[in-house]
Amino acid sequence: MSIETKRPMIKETVGALYYAFNKMLENGEFDIENYNTTVKSEVVKQIGTNENSNSTVVKASGKDYVTASQTSNVEQAVEVIAFDPEDIAKARGDKIGKYGVKSGAPTQRPYFAFGKVKKMLGGAVEYVWYPKCQLAENTDDIGTSEDTFSEQNDTLTIRAYSYDKEGNKSYRINSEMKNFPVGITEELFFNQVVTSDEDIEKILATLNTDEGNTDNNENQENVQGA
Repeated sequence: MSIETKRPMIKETVGALYYAFNKMLENGEFDIENYNTTVKSEVVKQIGTNENSNSTVVKASGKDYVTASQTSNVEQAVEVIAFDPEDIAKARGDKIGKYGVKSGAPTQRPYFAFGKVKKMLGGAVEYVWYPKCQLAENTDDIGTSEDTFSEQNDTLTIRAYSYDKEGNKSYRINSEMKNFPVGITEELFFNQVVTSDEDIEKILATLNTDEGNTDNNENQENVQGA
């Protein structure tokens, strides 16, 4: 029996962030079927991820039988150099009026999908969607300018919740894995909120249809040319 050696690629940089506000139901509940247009923003300095989970050891016959784990939520601390002021107000649940924004009153913050990109040295990538998120908190620090320019970054704390009956918090694809869907690019993955393999298959079906149309057009041109 031989030993298998693996050399996973190391992280190089964080990529763009993506988000799409959820078109919630009339009662304010999350609707996994409806999102607004995806927004891409290349403002990320770093993202810290913390999974809040509980583990319980089940005992039987006087010994440990199994460890049951459950993740309650996932928090992303997203450090950004800037963020769209209208979208941050919307994520906070602020009331955007005719001219200004009212903030601070009790309100239900809207759900949105959050996506991130991880790039590795060697060209591998990981694309992740968190379909059901809320803004937990955000900083808004500012200091005086100095003789030389210095960055004044803020942090958005984004909390991801379960979006399906199984309790999943995210859906991801990684190009280092054997099951990575060939043909799926960053643009295709984040063009809509992806929550399952079925969503990937819909994208792949579109690609196959486009290729088929291209082949048919080429065949027709060849026939006409003949």
